[in-house]
Amino acid sequence: MANFPQEFIWGAATSSYQIEGAATIDGRGQSIWDTFSKTPGKVANGDTGDVANDHYHRYLEDIALMKELGLKSYRFSFAWPRMFPNGDGVREERGFAFYDRLINALLDAGIEPLATLYHWDLPQALEDKGGWTNREIVKAFADYSTAVVEHFGDRVKKWTPINEPWVVSWLGYGIGIHAPGVKDRRAAFAAAHHTVLAHVASTKAMRAVRTDILTGPVLNQANSIADDPNEPIQKHALDIADAHQNRFWMDAFMKGSYPQILLDEYGDELTSVIKPGDLESATIKNDFIGINYYFDNFIHPSLGGANQWHSIAGLFGLDIDETAPGPLTDMGWPLTPSGLTKLLVRWHKEYGSALPDLYITENGVAYDEGISEDGKCHDQRRIDYLQSHLSAVADAIAQGSPVKGYYEWSLMDNFEWALGYEKRFGIVHVDFETQKRTIKDSGYWYRDQIATNGKGI
Repeated sequence: MANFPQEFIWGAATSSYQIEGAATIDGRGQSIWDTFSKTPGKVANGDTGDVANDHYHRYLEDIALMKELGLKSYRFSFAWPRMFPNGDGVREERGFAFYDRLINALLDAGIEPLATLYHWDLPQALEDKGGWTNREIVKAFADYSTAVVEHFGDRVKKWTPINEPWVVSWLGYGIGIHAPGVKDRRAAFAAAHHTVLAHVASTKAMRAVRTDILTGPVLNQANSIADDPNEPIQKHALDIADAHQNRFWMDAFMKGSYPQILLDEYGDELTSVIKPGDLESATIKNDFIGINYYFDNFIHPSLGGANQWHSIAGLFGLDIDETAPGPLTDMGWPLTPSGLTKLLVRWHKEYGSALPDLYITENGVAYDEGISEDGKCHDQRRIDYLQSHLSAVADAIAQGSPVKGYYEWSLMDNFEWALGYEKRFGIVHVDFETQKRTIKDSGYWYRDQIATNGKGI
């Protein structure tokens, strides 16, 4: 039987562009995902977030579902272009008013909000100036952070500046499969560095407004597993992968440095954007660290031939094969729950008492189980996934890792970025034609775990 702390926080997560819809009303500006999703060939089936889950109009219905599930906390993101259509300058009060309604309704339902300031929907007007590759975005993001916390900080007490800066920089500017669709390793390094600076600037800005809030980064992380970790090519790939995805941001925030292997291997591509004092300032003390975990990466000997650009191997010129072993989820991802334990224990051992509290801010799985003839959604595979990964969290806690909460991804099926509506992560099924919500079996299972503080895990 798993043991979770009595004060353990059980939640679920979403993001603005994936669920809100209402893309052209009440003064909302264009985001890079509006542009990207309307570019032919960028998103499966030509799907967009124009309507999505229509959460903008149905938020009360969705909060009622959260309450039925027994959620203690809800992680959501603000849409920057909904409140500042051009990213800075004139604010749109109707955007602020929507989040007033949302937050007040959450609090009325007894659900604690965990707010993310940026979950990938950058105002297009800022991207037109270079987006995350332009150092000026750091000040724009700090100003945005100040305005949002000034308005909502009396009610929202936990904040994260940027969701998954690795995805922002590498999928958006390096591999190019996310908005804005740039394929340039140098641009990705610039964006990555600027997310570090923006995190620091945002944190300082928020704390200057209020001293009674908690702030921390949200990082997507993964272990890499090699067939032979001592074989030179595979070991080199292991070190690059770990530095690239995990240690870049952890080292910056915890040590005030970047992994030496990246500086040695890629030199000017990274160092050209670093100014004196940048990394020294990055060691700002975070109140917590959010970890998003889905799967581990695999490294095998090369099968020969050229690697595709959208792989780590292709991006960094590594002579390896990255084929994951089955069974795979609908995303093509392997099932590696023990990797979550390994990751959480690693940071506890590496940083000891210097490590702040940890939250699992995303963890979940895509399986497309539809509505059965009985009107229900039977998704046992998702239950199995959640069971195994929550057990992994409990194992890490037992080994001393300071994990204080878990946010399932996602509350409901939604727009899955470049894959459109094909992949379903929710514990609530959504019929996107009718907008009917149906709690899945996994949702009821999760409700029971919340009610017993995980005694059934």
